[in-house]
Amino acid sequence: MKKTNSIGIFDSGIGGLTVGHQIAKLMPNEHIIYFGDTKHLPYGDKSADAIKSYSKKITEFLIEQQCKMVVIACNTASALAFKEVLECCKGLAIVLNVIDPVAEHTSKSKAKKIGVIGTKNTIASNAYSAKLGELNKNVTIASLPTPLLVPMIEEGFYNDKISTSIISNYLENKVLENIDHLILGCTHYPLIEDEINKYYENKVVIVNSAKIVSQFVKKRLQENKLLASVPSKNSHLFFVSDYTKSFEQSAQYFFGQRISFTEVVL
Repeated sequence: MKKTNSIGIFDSGIGGLTVGHQIAKLMPNEHIIYFGDTKHLPYGDKSADAIKSYSKKITEFLIEQQCKMVVIACNTASALAFKEVLECCKGLAIVLNVIDPVAEHTSKSKAKKIGVIGTKNTIASNAYSAKLGELNKNVTIASLPTPLLVPMIEEGFYNDKISTSIISNYLENKVLENIDHLILGCTHYPLIEDEINKYYENKVVIVNSAKIVSQFVKKRLQENKLLASVPSKNSHLFFVSDYTKSFEQSAQYFFGQRISFTEVVL
């Protein structure tokens, strides 16, 4: 592995671009290769075996691109396919998921009751509950699956009446009563962070995984002496398994700048 090698990031769709954008802001010298598995979106309702298979194929693709690190920018894949990705990258690249950094960060807070929202698979895996419980036995965890949020965001419905209604219906659930922190357990959710803050009138600490994960990426690269010291001469690369024009347009909002995708069939 070399400092000049790329950081590979993958997600089921465009949600992981929130992580990619934060990494690009925090570490402007780094070169990013992003893969959105739009053909199999969403991962939240797929079988564990299917998610493991998709994740392994994408990881193999990123390793072929000589990535020095693979970031699983998808909570569902992080929960169900982390071991498989680690095995693929053994000795070839550093692997980071999005669950461990967020759990570690939140466990050090003054939280008493932490809410977690995410896809059905992420919540059913109990990955956040297990990790948070391991790190802080004095905290209560309240988990709620919110399956409509990913397709809602992917279709461009945020900051409008539709998203406000759906978000409110989920957050009104009694499971989340009296929480003081809320983990956005999906990398799509930072796009609706403002709406969630508005619902809670800024009285609940919203844990944005994209910002936290980017900080952990930098830390791991520094520890392994792989942080790029000079700007990359290449532009970031973006790949999808199924290209649509609407996807590219939505992705620009996620990443904060104009980007174009190349379709790759794995």
